[in-house]
Amino acid sequence: MQNTNLLKRDQVPVENTWDLTDIFPSDEAWTSENEALKSMPEKFAVYQGKLGESAETLLAFFQLEDEASLRLSKLHGYASCKSDQDTGNSFYQDMRGKAMGTMVAISSATAFASSEIMAIQEDKLNSFYAQQPALEEYRRSIYQIRRRKEHILSPAEEALLASAGEMADAPGNISSIFSNADLKFPDVMDGTGEVHPLTDVSFVPTLESTDRVLRCNAFNTYYKTLGQFRNTAAAALDAQFKQLRFFANARKYNSTLEAALDATEVPTEVYTNLLEAVHNNLDKMYRYVALRKKMMHVDELHMYDVYTPIVADAASDIPFEEAKNTVLDALAVLGKDYTDVLKEGFNNRWIDVYPNEGKRGGAYCSGSGYPHPYVLLNQKDTLDSMFTLAHEMGHAMHSYHSCKYQPISQSEYVIFVAEVASTCNEVLLMRYLLGKTTDKKERAYLINHFLDKFKGTIYRQAMFAEFELEMGRMSEQGQTLTAEALCQKYLELNKLYFGPDMVSDDGIAMEWARIPHFYYNYYVFQYATGFSAAVAIANRILNEGEPAVKDYKKFLSGGGSTDPISLLKLAGVDMSSPEPVNSALALFGELVDELEKIVADEL
Repeated sequence: MQNTNLLKRDQVPVENTWDLTDIFPSDEAWTSENEALKSMPEKFAVYQGKLGESAETLLAFFQLEDEASLRLSKLHGYASCKSDQDTGNSFYQDMRGKAMGTMVAISSATAFASSEIMAIQEDKLNSFYAQQPALEEYRRSIYQIRRRKEHILSPAEEALLASAGEMADAPGNISSIFSNADLKFPDVMDGTGEVHPLTDVSFVPTLESTDRVLRCNAFNTYYKTLGQFRNTAAAALDAQFKQLRFFANARKYNSTLEAALDATEVPTEVYTNLLEAVHNNLDKMYRYVALRKKMMHVDELHMYDVYTPIVADAASDIPFEEAKNTVLDALAVLGKDYTDVLKEGFNNRWIDVYPNEGKRGGAYCSGSGYPHPYVLLNQKDTLDSMFTLAHEMGHAMHSYHSCKYQPISQSEYVIFVAEVASTCNEVLLMRYLLGKTTDKKERAYLINHFLDKFKGTIYRQAMFAEFELEMGRMSEQGQTLTAEALCQKYLELNKLYFGPDMVSDDGIAMEWARIPHFYYNYYVFQYATGFSAAVAIANRILNEGEPAVKDYKKFLSGGGSTDPISLLKLAGVDMSSPEPVNSALALFGELVDELEKIVADEL
């Protein structure tokens, strides 16, 4: 295990840090580039009012935009990584702020482009493609602007909508400040009489405790306290859906769901198909809940029993070197070309590995693939850490392939597919580990780890998505989202999704008030669809071999070259049908079967 005494950043061995000199050789070089980019708005100003004049002018504008995009990606990437490696370093926090200022200035300078490109007549635009074949590289970008023409308003109306943006963010900001700054909870007592502080951050970790008295007290105290502000929380959520309704109506969408999904070209049927498929597979969730109840040896299973482990930790420490080797072995099914790039990342310091004083928590892969992706970890030498490594390197490989095989204008993939490559790596790693062991205790531990992923990513996120859909429909029908209505609907869904062996305690009716994702505008369903797609792809790879691997690499290399549903079809997965969700949950059912058998054999 890693020592809990954190090193200062300048004490961390260099081999465990990322090498940002691949982006800029020094801070001085970054500063020089930031200064140079300040002239970019003037270069864009030359094109204002002229984009429809000629094919050459339009092409030159897009090429300049590519240059700006690439340079800004590196500018922001370097500053972000530097500031995250030590959040207490004010120099790098300032650098990050300067990068954001430069990005905003250039973005504002190109704001004229969409309306001008929209105004070009179709026959004229077609003649541009014929006159200047190099414009074909930007056909997708042009289509992305023009496809929403019926939802774009006049310049004056657009300006008015833009000016309302700050007000539109207010409900989410109010909820966040309330939850993170103002909401305070009493201390809670465990089974031995010891008192523990309770916060919004410590709530779920406390529910993971093996002390049932502590879990019960934390659950009841948290929701009783939150319930005292139920009307305030409901008013914020009601305001959120009113602002979504306002913008959807203004832009002539049929619903808030349609408006949200159109931004990433996802049909609303994908959302509703997910919910239908999950409903058709709730029997498997009910079996899992019944198994949890049995393994915990309780007469009643309560909502405060959901997070605590039901299989004792069977994993030993997994040092980072061992984790890297295991991940490479597990992903060897994707071919030598894939693992060679992984090794390049491992050996050439694409990864910032261990925690240090002031380092940002969690893990992520940087959004840019130029010159290559960077990954931040907080390695703890556990099974979870090994899965995190596989997950983040999945993101890295997706970005690497998209940037390598797509032009700059099409290299960025949308959020709908963002979790597919990362989760596919996790599934392949899990299947590899299960394939290596027959030890019942170890298999039970691994299976339970995987089942919890399924439960949290498909079932739970689908429940959230269904609640969000119901809120949208209620708001669109003119109903006020009162605390009473929200609690009633949430409790109904909780009972539906957890089934007869779960006691849906009264407090859980308030859980909607602690979910920040309800202010993210129909976001959560993508966790469930992404996980389902990843399971389907991994199954294809393991069952079909090379043909499936080739298809998967087409997806990885697709970037934003087409809509996300078409991209996933390249990998052999059709998310417009319920099949991938059904397939993923069939695997969930098989794993429940095996865990039931292990329990029956008296593990």
